Formats: sequence, structure tokens, C-alpha cells
Amino acid sequence: METNTESDRQLALRLSAWLLLVGQILYVIVTLFHAGGDANNHPVIFEGYAASGTWTMVHVAQFACTAILLAGLLTLFFGLDVQGGTAKWTGRFGAALTVVSFALYGLVLAVDGVALKQAVNAWVNAPEAERAARFATAEAIRWLEWGTRSYEAFALGLALVLLAVTVGFAEKIPRPIAYLMALSGLAYWLQGWTAGSEGFSSTHVIGIEAAEVLIVIWAGWLLVASWRRH
Repeated sequence: METNTESDRQLALRLSAWLLLVGQILYVIVTLFHAGGDANNHPVIFEGYAASGTWTMVHVAQFACTAILLAGLLTLFFGLDVQGGTAKWTGRFGAALTVVSFALYGLVLAVDGVALKQAVNAWVNAPEAERAARFATAEAIRWLEWGTRSYEAFALGLALVLLAVTVGFAEKIPRPIAYLMALSGLAYWLQGWTAGSEGFSSTHVIGIEAAEVLIVIWAGWLLVASWRRH
């Protein structure tokens, strides 16, 4: 007969999978409404940012979607049936880094969603004599965004890798899910490296898209596995 503890773990795994899927898919949809263009072409992209009427709404929605996604990652930790040793400690460190990642992402959106928007608005509305100084300020804030986003991606990538180790030791969860989780962590590390070294380049975009696809795949597999486990 199934114990209450086992039933709770199954529920946690299903909830985790749903939160991960909903958070990631909604994030992709919301980001479609973000002002687009060559993000490293600052004079052009800053004008687009200043003209955006949905900027605040999009960034608040991104924050909410990320909260859902990372809540799913934390729920996964509580749903794993590991007893001790390496798996227990990697899971704990992974869960702690998930919380750190959320805090860092809040900082990213404070820089990008608030400070950068105000700076580009000031630049486009400034008199000609002040435009160069205003543009320099906006660029400095953009570079600060590169830095915060870089370390947020490194932290989340490490959280995924550590939790992948824990999943690899968990009973009745297909081992390939752990491998895909680790790959999604590596994709975040690629984002972290490129954001810090070259900004929002095409390679950075590849890292973003790879992580998104991988998370949807392994979270969907986790959802199926949690029902089969029942």
C-alpha cells in the first residue's frame, strides 16, 4: 500500500513538472512582446526601448514567469526521494542556488526593466547638448545588465547541474532526465559567459533557446514519469 510520504512525493513531482512547463512556456510567450532588434546595436535598440509602450508590463510578467519556473525547481527538490550522501547535499546546494538565482533575476529586471528604461527615455528626450552624456549613462546601465545577467545565468546553471545530480540518484525517475537537466544547466553557463564577454550576441541567443527547449523536454518527461510512477 502506498504511504502518505510516497504519495506526497508523487504530488510534488507532478506539481514541479507543471510549474516548470507553465513558467517556461509563458516566459517564451511573454518575451515575444519584448521590443526586438539587434540588442548590441545600442543607438538603434535604445530608441526601440524608449518607444515601447509595453516595457513595464513585459518585465513584470517575465518576473512572474520566472518565479513560477523556479518554484517548480524548488518543488522538484522536495519531491526527490534521496536518503543521504552526495545526492542529498547536491540537492540542498541546488535548492539554495535556485533561491539565489531568483534574487539575482530580480536585480537583472531592476536594472533592465526600470533603470535602463528611464535612461533611454531621458536620452531620446534630452536636448542635443546633453544627448552624448545621456547615451553614455544608458550604455553604462546596459553593461551593468550584462554583468548581473551573466552571474544570474551562472547561478541558475549551477543549480540545475547540482539538482541533476540529485535526480540521477533518485529512484523511479528516468536517468536521461538528469542528463537533460545538466545540459540545460550548461546552456545557462553559455548564456552567462556570452553575456559577460560579448553581450546579447547571436551565441547568447543560442544559449537561451537551447535552455528553453531542454527545460520543456525534461519537464514534460518528468510529468509523464510522475504519472507512470503512480
